[in-house]
Amino acid sequence: MAEAHHPIKMVVRRTGLSAHVIRIWEKRYGAVKPERTGSNRRLYSEEQITRLSLLRDLTRAGHSIGSVARLPLSKLRALAADIQAPSPAVVNRSEIAGKIGMLDECVTAVKKLDSRALEGALRRGSIELGSQGLLQRVIAPLAETIGGLWRDGSITAAHEHFASAVIRMFLGHAATAFAGWNEAPVVVVATPTGQLHELGALLAGASAANLGWRVTYLGPSLPAAEIAGVAIQNRARAVALSVVYPEDDPQLAREFAALRKMLPIETALLVGGRAAPAYYESLEKAGALIMRDLPHLSATLDDLRRGKRFKG
Repeated sequence: MAEAHHPIKMVVRRTGLSAHVIRIWEKRYGAVKPERTGSNRRLYSEEQITRLSLLRDLTRAGHSIGSVARLPLSKLRALAADIQAPSPAVVNRSEIAGKIGMLDECVTAVKKLDSRALEGALRRGSIELGSQGLLQRVIAPLAETIGGLWRDGSITAAHEHFASAVIRMFLGHAATAFAGWNEAPVVVVATPTGQLHELGALLAGASAANLGWRVTYLGPSLPAAEIAGVAIQNRARAVALSVVYPEDDPQLAREFAALRKMLPIETALLVGGRAAPAYYESLEKAGALIMRDLPHLSATLDDLRRGKRFKG
């Protein structure tokens, strides 16, 4: 076995995973088996750090940790190469971004806190790509980029709140509801308690509205009881939650379980966002469906609208 001499703090810094997630992956799924010092401190090898980094990438791409945790390193590398290899659709998006530079322009506008420039880029994107194209090719990558910049300290929380406010106004809603006819199915969109990052929820709501759903948007950090109350009052067919950061909040497992108990059995619980795979076990127990990305959310909403029932 390769020499293990890296403490868990170093592993956290190099992988971006929290110490809590690393320990859970070790204890529950056998992802790695660190050595122990005489004082019972964990020590990790370079190979184990590589393994954890690959597992991070795969779970963020939608794989459940339970399905990949014990795979050999060669298989993990192959799976990671598959998700990183650009598909024709990704190449096409890159060509579009290179042609009109909207994503870079949006990022620059956010860094400068320039609402006029950000609105202008979004408006041009809407004309060039259409509403769904704008969401998937500009706003979704923008949200991911902003999250990364915030995490590494390149921008502040104020920049993210600024971007959320501009995008919310551009998408045509103010913390109440998207337009929709009375007979349309209802989806309630929010982030659970402690989840303050709103862009993912905005994307989910706008995507649902484009598919003809009546969207009741509640905004960030709401307790399960309040979300359930709105869903019941509006006879919602689905509740969609965005979970971005942190990835190790022990309160969220209780919130997911409580929400599922309070919701009618016919109301689907959909959960997406960067941090969602880290909560796979608690989401599975709550009967929630993990949304890998916007296309997956769109497909699931289409299925629900056609009357498909998912195991809850």
